[in-house]
Amino acid sequence: MKTRKLNQVLKGDALVGLLLIAAAALAMLASNGAWAWLYEMFLSTKATIQIGAFAIEKPLLLWINDGLMAVFFFLVGLEVKREIMRGELSSFDKAALPIFAAIGGMAMPALIYSVINLADPSALRGWAIPAATDIAFALGFLALVSMRAPSSLKIFLLAVAIIDDLGAIVIIALFYTADLSVQMLAFAAAGVALLAVLNLAGVKRASPYILIGAAIWAFVLKSGVHATLAGVITALMIPMDGKNPQDASPLKTLEHGIHPWVAFLVLPLFAFANAGLSLASFAASALVAPVTLGVALGLFVGKPLGVLAASAIAVRLGWAKLPEGANWLHVAGVAAFTGIGFTMSLFIGGLAFSDPDALNNVRLGVLTGSLASALAGCTLIYLAGRRAPAGARQSAEQKARPHRPAFADTSLALRNPGAA
Repeated sequence: MKTRKLNQVLKGDALVGLLLIAAAALAMLASNGAWAWLYEMFLSTKATIQIGAFAIEKPLLLWINDGLMAVFFFLVGLEVKREIMRGELSSFDKAALPIFAAIGGMAMPALIYSVINLADPSALRGWAIPAATDIAFALGFLALVSMRAPSSLKIFLLAVAIIDDLGAIVIIALFYTADLSVQMLAFAAAGVALLAVLNLAGVKRASPYILIGAAIWAFVLKSGVHATLAGVITALMIPMDGKNPQDASPLKTLEHGIHPWVAFLVLPLFAFANAGLSLASFAASALVAPVTLGVALGLFVGKPLGVLAASAIAVRLGWAKLPEGANWLHVAGVAAFTGIGFTMSLFIGGLAFSDPDALNNVRLGVLTGSLASALAGCTLIYLAGRRAPAGARQSAEQKARPHRPAFADTSLALRNPGAA
């Protein structure tokens, strides 16, 4: 019995979460041990891609953050389109609670961070850092206590995290862009128009979309807008249905095919490259630095408070209802899990600050706030499971609609990457 439960954990969301924890721990060791110079040299090594006069030269750290993370955002875009067209965001009654929860969960931590850093205009650039949720980590920790929760909670958390990421994408586009190149933006817009033509013409093969998407990524990168947005735009143009009803969905096929690469390469590599918190010049004062406190309290206090408050208002006004089989303690546990901001928070932190000390404070705040949120979420879900009658839990799990999000079934994607 114990072996079977362990295998279920390792085959699902928890495996991705454990892998990210290992990558972050390895980054901490690499940035503080005798090989710290090698870690820094690896991240600062420059690589160049050039076609004629068009050249992109960046250190490996930025190739990971601007290049590989575009693949992650491409996967997020596929998930967003699938959920809007056929899933939990396809109608208002389904989407109401996660929409309200996500809005509250983005606004409250941003407010807390801004109040704490109000006296420092440069620090205020990081207001969006605690507003984001890490899908992989959040679902991974929920999987560890899933036996204590109705399966509807996973759907709720996934929907909140997806809307959260969509909000983060909009924030990046509006507030974290450099000087814009109109010419490069025009080239990128032409690429998007070409994708739209392919979609309207009924082209179902993924390869033309991917090739044009790669060109859009290069133009967006050169334009000053963050290049990961190209991944989302390309994903939204991928056809949902095949030519015939019995054909596999191009979008779902891509989603399942890309997921293992994102889960086992992109996200761990991003964690390894960005979670290295140098303790060489660490001082206890860093724990109470405004940026550190703003990020940590924004994640640990702001996210759950915002999610709970917005959810309570929506339910009270009759605009939404709780996930099937769940009580408010369950929702509080999910709200705590949304405070795990790891990947997205570190990503936005890298856009907001270039100063090494500020980045170290961001990392410290993200790590402490995310860890505290994970522990709080696990505790609340465990307590909610003890309070709920066993029969009610089983009934809720049986009634919940079957759902296989990209981050929810690693084993399926590995066994059959082309599954629809």
